[in-house]
Amino acid sequence: MNRAVGIGRFRPLWVGALAGAVLLASCDTPEAPTSKPHARPDGLVTEKPYEPSAESAALSRYYNRLQSQLLAQGLLRTGGGGVDTPYTERDVSRNFERIAFYNEYTPGGGLEESKDGPDVLRKWVKPVRMTIEYGKTVPEEIKEGDTAAIRGYAARLSRVTGHDIALDDGAPNFHVIIASEDDRQDTVARVLELAPTIGAASRDIFENPPRKFYCFVMTFGRPGALHTFDKAIVLIRSEQPDLMRRSCIHEELAQGLGLGNDSATARPSIFNDDNEFAFLTTHDEELLRLLYHPSLKPGMTLDQARPLISRILDGDPGQI
Repeated sequence: MNRAVGIGRFRPLWVGALAGAVLLASCDTPEAPTSKPHARPDGLVTEKPYEPSAESAALSRYYNRLQSQLLAQGLLRTGGGGVDTPYTERDVSRNFERIAFYNEYTPGGGLEESKDGPDVLRKWVKPVRMTIEYGKTVPEEIKEGDTAAIRGYAARLSRVTGHDIALDDGAPNFHVIIASEDDRQDTVARVLELAPTIGAASRDIFENPPRKFYCFVMTFGRPGALHTFDKAIVLIRSEQPDLMRRSCIHEELAQGLGLGNDSATARPSIFNDDNEFAFLTTHDEELLRLLYHPSLKPGMTLDQARPLISRILDGDPGQI
């Protein structure tokens, strides 16, 4: 069974942009060649450089304008919080309940918003091995930067949670796909290869993602133990500018560990649709520590976990 646990949280805005290029050429009279040019070998094919389709180029303009507008509003903050964003243990407890125990979308229902009550706790038991798969159209500079960012972030998530998390292509179970609109056909084929039993509603998200979905993650439970994760697939649109794309990395990788919902009361937090913070905050680290505390077992109900959450936050291990 799979569930869509996170969708990129930037609010869509109308975007437009214009780009131009100037070709500079020399006006000097060329000298006559001193040797005869060599003939082109038979069968030699010169590969044309990739040029984005109209759809991909429009997405790039849209996302660049969107990021500029969010930054102009003081959003997409990159710090971990500050004196202007205080929070208490009660805040952490309340936000953890909403983010870890409630679903943003109906499991297996695609983009159908969940109206159910609290679910059980879900998280990874086995080591998390992340791998990055880039679309054919993704530029090398994006590959280099995002690979370094994900490697460092995976190490941070491991330190925070105490769980074994690493970027490792050996036996991956957490697949991060960074691709463009022009890579769509290959992306869908790869998702079907990774998750051949994916439901029609979930498959449609990969096949026809709305423009406002900049990134999302789907997790897949273990057969017979759906509350423990067996696999995760993240899709991040490569047309986004660097900050938005890195924000997607922070949110979706953390949500794929089990913090699947958002909350309007969570602050400072990336698990909030207000776009205030771009990167994982100190508050969010507290949520991850709670989630992977050994006393909180996958499959626990909220009623079972609530007294343990209180004791963990009180720092009284003897009572846990």
